[in-house]
Amino acid sequence: MKTSSLAAAALAALSLTACTTLEQRVSGAAVGAGTGAVVAGPVGAVVGGAAGAVTAPTVVRTTRRATR
Repeated sequence: MKTSSLAAAALAALSLTACTTLEQRVSGAAVGAGTGAVVAGPVGAVVGGAAGAVTAPTVVRTTRRATR
């Protein structure tokens, strides 16, 4: 069960890479999945990975603007 959940999260994260760079999406998914796993276990890892992959480019852009 855990393996299929992690595989689904990885597949979802990789499928969302068409819009921006692969590095931003993958790193956002990894951070989100790690945080979600700590907070809510395997389900949190899947949801956190998907949310991290979707929001990572926006966070990077906002951070770059704030540091200029």
